[in-house]
Amino acid sequence: MNRDPFFSNNKRRKKGEDEDIESEEEEELDGGMLNGGGESGEDEEDEELIPEETAEEKRQRIAKAVVENLRAREKELEGEEDEEGDREFEKEGERDSSVAKKLMQQQLEESGRLRRAIASRVQKPESVDGFEVLVKHRQSVTAVCLSDDDSKGFSASKDGTILHWDVDNGKAEKYQWPNDEILRSHGAKNPEGRATKHSKNVLALAVSTDGRYLASGGLDRHVHLWDTRTREHIQAFPGHKGPVSCLTFRKGSSELFSGSYDRSIKIWNVEDRAYMNTLFGHQSEVLTIDCLWQERVLAVGRDRSMQLFKVHDESRLIFRSSTSSLECCCFIDNSEFVSGSDDGNIELWSVQKKKPVYIVKNAHTSSTDVNNGELKDNGRNYNGHIASSWVSSVGVCRGSDLAASGAGNGSVRLWAVEGAGKGIRPLYDLPLTGFVNSLAFAKSGKFLLAGVGQEPRLGRWGHNSAARNGVAIQQLKLL
Repeated sequence: MNRDPFFSNNKRRKKGEDEDIESEEEEELDGGMLNGGGESGEDEEDEELIPEETAEEKRQRIAKAVVENLRAREKELEGEEDEEGDREFEKEGERDSSVAKKLMQQQLEESGRLRRAIASRVQKPESVDGFEVLVKHRQSVTAVCLSDDDSKGFSASKDGTILHWDVDNGKAEKYQWPNDEILRSHGAKNPEGRATKHSKNVLALAVSTDGRYLASGGLDRHVHLWDTRTREHIQAFPGHKGPVSCLTFRKGSSELFSGSYDRSIKIWNVEDRAYMNTLFGHQSEVLTIDCLWQERVLAVGRDRSMQLFKVHDESRLIFRSSTSSLECCCFIDNSEFVSGSDDGNIELWSVQKKKPVYIVKNAHTSSTDVNNGELKDNGRNYNGHIASSWVSSVGVCRGSDLAASGAGNGSVRLWAVEGAGKGIRPLYDLPLTGFVNSLAFAKSGKFLLAGVGQEPRLGRWGHNSAARNGVAIQQLKLL
């Protein structure tokens, strides 16, 4: 019995048992080391098992930080000392209600469901407060776009020049095109047909919401991606079989849409540098596209139609123009949009109807003499209304009722969009010589940018030697 380990008083254990079985004192010691910041093998295992922050958790963390900042700002605006008891509780409740209202209003404005009343606040510009040339180009400006904070602007011209400039002082910096070898290393393919090198003629620009990427497209059938911080070329997307005529980013995302003369719209992801999808539907060249926060793309083409592509649902709505070709379009909000046509009309559309709900006829009447059905403008003749009276560009101050349109008749017109029930009301004429090929509003509505040239954006069927190629700015005074 003395030899039997069961009856023995000796507390010796086997080595394997010592490794597997721990006493309560050892557990308490390990717990104390953990609580005191000591390191152990179990510590390292726990650290390895800690999950990384998910996208949803990151969004919640950022949202909480935004709310806390707004609460602190509201408290600073009140400028009162902290109080005790029920009064302090009531003030915190009022403060939270104010923060919730501001967040709700901001979300509605950004999503396009709330329309700001800016048009009624715009004062009539004085004759001395007309357009001023902010940036000069050698050839006709084809595209203008603004960063999301309205501090930086981008413009391109027919000679391939892309400029990045400051809105306040007009100080510009030029983007340098890389050589053909670098372009090929970035994904560009060799020119097709009779072309021996890549054309630098730029027809479209678009900047991402975060301001990191600038996209350009033109006659070389490629979509080029630039880094706005270094102004360097980072990627070339091939795939289109015709000139790239229009570009737009989806708000708040890295999705880029490109429209082309090959009648298609392609979707790219600039973060992944990847092609995503192609949208078909137009029977002729796609001229202008636009997109807001939702995965919906508005496009017009020379097939006399405007189409709203619902990317997620893989469906589309087709809107027919009665007599003319639509040249440009722009979202007002998710349910309404405006377009301009080559017969000088401006149309207001709603997703509920396939025809325009309101038409402004001869929105840009030509100031030239009409003789035998031809327009004479600066010594050149053009058949019909093609040269100077067609609406070549439209722009809307996002989330508001203020719109603008441009043509080649020597003026930019401001409009008040009163909705599908009341239509569009003219506000003011802003004199500007030349073909207005692009328009861009500040989000605040305090200024309007116009890309002007001696020639139209997509051709050379008109010429105005008195125009100055460049970007012009019009300051708008609000009540």
